[in-house]
Amino acid sequence: MITDPIGRDDARELARRELEKSIYQRDRPSWLERQWDQFTDWLRDLFGRASEPTAHGGGSGGWISIVIIIALLLAVIGLVVWLMRGRGNPRSRGEALLDERPSTALDHREAAERHAAGGQWPEAIRERLRAIARDLEERAVLAPRPGRTADELAAEAGAAVPQLADDLRVGVEIFDEVWYGDRPGSMEAYARLKQLDERLQAARPKPLRSDGDPALAGAGTGPHDGEDGGPRW
Repeated sequence: MITDPIGRDDARELARRELEKSIYQRDRPSWLERQWDQFTDWLRDLFGRASEPTAHGGGSGGWISIVIIIALLLAVIGLVVWLMRGRGNPRSRGEALLDERPSTALDHREAAERHAAGGQWPEAIRERLRAIARDLEERAVLAPRPGRTADELAAEAGAAVPQLADDLRVGVEIFDEVWYGDRPGSMEAYARLKQLDERLQAARPKPLRSDGDPALAGAGTGPHDGEDGGPRW
């Protein structure tokens, strides 16, 4: 049986179809890998030119490469600083939320509202978080402790009110970002702290136990105590 010879164009098309089969594409670099290879080649060339600033184009090309490298380094540093801004700030773990001056939750709430009315969101958020801390102390949910930090407040209050533990952590993160991370704050961020304060006031925390600590002995007793001796909120 005699078959017609395959022409050049037909042979090229058959070869193209064969090479498009997945078995031949398995080891082909992806688009991202090809872009990365091009980028690393460009960087290599850039550093090569920068290492000999007077050997390329009478010096101009090399010096331009140095300027580009410096600009890239500054951009990377700026990006890292921006990403890390307000995160893991040690001051948020070491600075007391409340000082030793006498104050009430109502004092802090009124101060928070005054700051919010003036658009001073970092101050408003701090005062609202202070109101939360003081309110929990006044209701004997937490033992009074002037050195308590915002992170400790979230951990201790979260144990007492587990249904709001996540909200407490978010509230402290908002506080850290605006007070220690130099974020501007916003009406929405303050509203979240205010809502958290209101939800905590309506919550029914776990009873505060002394566990042998005389500073906590008798905490939670009073007109709200139940028949079993535990506090009722």
